[in-house]
Amino acid sequence: MKIEHIALYVKDLETARSFFVKYMGAKSNEGYHNLKTGFRSYFLSFGDGARLEIMNNPEMLDFSKEFARTGYAHIAFSVGSKEKVDALTAELKTDGYEVVSGPRTTGDGYYESCIIAIEGNQIEITV
Repeated sequence: MKIEHIALYVKDLETARSFFVKYMGAKSNEGYHNLKTGFRSYFLSFGDGARLEIMNNPEMLDFSKEFARTGYAHIAFSVGSKEKVDALTAELKTDGYEVVSGPRTTGDGYYESCIIAIEGNQIEITV
């Protein structure tokens, strides 16, 4: 069994799409728009076959995203080396994204950094 895709609701669909394409190397489909409901989405594909669906619905609610809560905590992207973790983290910081930890080696041996991007959602960058 494998995870087919993960989905993320966002307010600004085009900004989210641009972020994942620019920084995480995603390839985007042409998108979907349901004219009746206003729902829109893109499927973003990554090199190893993983997919992320980003979605928007004009009727959705937007709650604060506290870190110490139940539910999905973050999405992690493996970039292949410590040097690439460092470089991408530095680029994101320069571009105005908040780095909340790292780059560092965690107690369980991961080399990672975590940033806040895409409307308050946490993204982990790891080897």
